[in-house]
Amino acid sequence: MTQIKKLLIIGCGNMAGAMLAGWLAAGFEPMRFSILSKSLEAAPGGVPLYRDVSEAVAAGGHDAVMLGFKPQQLGQRSPEIQALTGEGIAVYSLLAGITLKQLKAAYPSASSHIRVMPNLACRVNKSPIILAETGMGESDRTHAFAFFNPLGTALWLEEEAKYDLVTALAGSGPGFVYRFIDALAEAAVELGLERDQATSLALATVDGASTLAANADASPSVLADQVASPGGMTREGLNVLDSDKALVELLIRTLEGTANRGAELSAGAN
Repeated sequence: MTQIKKLLIIGCGNMAGAMLAGWLAAGFEPMRFSILSKSLEAAPGGVPLYRDVSEAVAAGGHDAVMLGFKPQQLGQRSPEIQALTGEGIAVYSLLAGITLKQLKAAYPSASSHIRVMPNLACRVNKSPIILAETGMGESDRTHAFAFFNPLGTALWLEEEAKYDLVTALAGSGPGFVYRFIDALAEAAVELGLERDQATSLALATVDGASTLAANADASPSVLADQVASPGGMTREGLNVLDSDKALVELLIRTLEGTANRGAELSAGAN
C-alpha cells in the first residue's frame, strides 16, 4: 500500500464526519471515500454509503479502512469487519485508547495498522492529527502524512506510550478550551454583563489571542507578560491565575485524568 486511493470509513460519527468534511473542503474527490454505517442518514454528495458489511465487500475498491466507532465495540465488531481488512489493506483507527498491538490482534491480515487522533477542528482544516503506526515503510508514511495533513497539521508520534497523553492534549483539548470560553463568559455574567455580550466578547477574545499566538515569534508565556504592565489590570488578573500555579495544577489533573481514561478504554476492549 502506498497512496491512499480510496478510504472506507466504518462508523461515521462526529469525528469521522468532521474529517470527511475537511477532506472534501480541501478538494479531495468524493469518490476517494465510502462509508459503512447503519445509522448515518445520508452521505455527503458523491460519497457512497453502505448499510452492511456484505454490501461494502461486494463494492470493494478500497485500499484502506478507518475505524470510527466506539472503542468499546472493537471486540464485537472486529470479526465481521475482517472481511474488509485483508491483504494490502491499511487499518486506520480513531478508537481512543486502542493500541497498535490490539489493532494487529483484531485485524491480523491487514498490511499496516495506524492510530489517528484529530479533533473536531479538522472540519475547518485546523486540527492537529497525531499518527502512530506499525507495518509501514517510509513511502507509506509519506503518503499517509500527505493524506491527513490537509486536515490541519499532521505529525508522527514515535513513542506510542505517550499517545494517550497527546490525545488528552490535542484530541480532547478543544473541549477544555470550550469550557474555558464558557467559564470566562459565565464569570463576566456573574459580575454584571449580559450573557450574549459576555459570550460574544469571550469568543472574540480567545479567537484573536489564539490567532496571534499561532503567528507570533514569542511564546504564549512571553505574550502574556507583554500584555501585562506592572501594576496594571491584566497583571492583577494573572496574579490570581498564577498563584500557587493554580491553573497549571488544575490542567495537570485534567490531562492526567483524560489520559488515564485511555488506558481504561484499552483494558475494556479486551
